[in-house]
Amino acid sequence: MSQEAEERILSALLEIRDGQREIISHLTAQRALAEDQLQRSRASVQESIGLQREALRRQKTITLVAVPGILACIGAIAYLVLRYF
Repeated sequence: MSQEAEERILSALLEIRDGQREIISHLTAQRALAEDQLQRSRASVQESIGLQREALRRQKTITLVAVPGILACIGAIAYLVLRYF
């Protein structure tokens, strides 16, 4: 091989190496971004689960208070209907 051919091969190999380093740096940045998005997604899911639990707790409380009140109102109406008719 001539010196010129070796220099072209070396130059091509150096370009390939530099390209691979650039690709690795981009992949590292993308991985960091993906990990950040994953953390935010997990936090969002945890918040959503917490809000759902809170909603179920409130629904249970309302049911325990509202159902007896509604039944009392229906009973009072039935009493008034039966008494005056």
